[in-house]
Amino acid sequence: MVDFGLIDEWSPPPGRMVTWVASPEAVARARTAPVHPAPPSLQQEQYLRQANRHAAADFRFSGLCLATAQIPTGGLDREAMTRIINTFLLRHDTFRTWFDIDADGTVRRHLVPEDVVDFIPIDYGWIDDPAAIRQHVEKTTPDPFQWDCFTFGAIEHGDATTVYLAVDHLHTDGLGQYLSASDFAQLYLAELGGEAEPLPPAASYLNYCVTERAYSETLTLSSPGVRKWLQLLHGNDNRLPSFPLDLGKRSDGYNRSAHRTVPLLDEQQALAFEEVCRANDAEFVGGVFAAAALAERDLTDSDYYFGMTPVSTRTSAAEGNSVGWYVTLVPVAFPVGPGTRVTRTLKLAQRAYENGLRLAPTSFHRVLELLPADSEIKAEPGWVTPMISFIDARDFLGHEFFDEVTAGVYANRAASEEALIWVNRLPSGTTLSVIYPDTAVAHDSVERYIAAMRSVFASIIDRDAETN
Repeated sequence: MVDFGLIDEWSPPPGRMVTWVASPEAVARARTAPVHPAPPSLQQEQYLRQANRHAAADFRFSGLCLATAQIPTGGLDREAMTRIINTFLLRHDTFRTWFDIDADGTVRRHLVPEDVVDFIPIDYGWIDDPAAIRQHVEKTTPDPFQWDCFTFGAIEHGDATTVYLAVDHLHTDGLGQYLSASDFAQLYLAELGGEAEPLPPAASYLNYCVTERAYSETLTLSSPGVRKWLQLLHGNDNRLPSFPLDLGKRSDGYNRSAHRTVPLLDEQQALAFEEVCRANDAEFVGGVFAAAALAERDLTDSDYYFGMTPVSTRTSAAEGNSVGWYVTLVPVAFPVGPGTRVTRTLKLAQRAYENGLRLAPTSFHRVLELLPADSEIKAEPGWVTPMISFIDARDFLGHEFFDEVTAGVYANRAASEEALIWVNRLPSGTTLSVIYPDTAVAHDSVERYIAAMRSVFASIIDRDAETN
């Protein structure tokens, strides 16, 4: 079973707590690492600027990603774990970098030499309280302007051990968390003398950032991809996409995150849903956006759907093995009039998704940077849009074990201004997760949205449903 949610919802059993952190000498030497010419990715730069703007917040403003797994062994080899952690950090070069913002506002990358990397275990003894464990994980993982903004840990329960990896979002994405777990499993098996395949080559994330920025610098307002983005925004009354219902956001302070995960489909229903999609020239992902558009129409009488979805920008096998923030937003936009049938909506949604994928090389961040000061399209610093992410985890290596392990993927209660939605298809079924502002209005709106989505998915499964 794989849980999704906020770190506040993680409830680890009591146990002996061991945390791997950078040694004091490594931290000191890392601070003197020279500036490296590889820029941050466009997404990293915006993320760091936003974190810097809100450095005075009395909570962790930046995102912290936590992956956990319970393994059936009470005798974790700490020396082996130490070797594995340092090997893992050297395998992925994003973990050897840190950033600062210089006097003229430039975000600069520093590259830490390989011989500096040294993570060591610290035994914190027995901890009974799950809340104390959660607080420990968040407190011991530094912010994104520190090199060592990632930690590792083990909670030894006796006959089992919970292991975790906590990483600032700066260095990872959804696939990156899965790759990290996969790397650890293979490295640990090799340490134990098992029959583990050698890890395949992993690409340099720094090289990816250089390539991304070089291409983005060639873009102008007349570039085809930029023009298409602007066309979509103009068609949305020059506004960025937003959640269809009121979220009750406060304007005089921060909105913290809330979370809901609900079952959407069991696997039999998911297969039926997929069959209807394919009968209408769509894939499961197209069906997800068709359902979102129809739900939005039901809730607001809208006749046009404009959503955003994150997609991986990994384009090679080596990048497919690389941990980093390889993600960009692409649009999914299409009309959905009051008389548009389910069958037609499925086709439109699939085509819109495929058209959106063609815009992946044209970063939305860069498009907004190119806007002139007098543009009718306004995007404030730190802008955010809602998103729907679809992941078919059945494609992941080892997916057959998902129902046999106790694992979790969690995020901290960072600031929240929009509704972020994940539709995750697992071997046992499909879930719908939403992270949104923790307000009374938003709680009601999200419940209404979830109910509408469930209703539409059910109607799509019924092939005879033509009333939607």
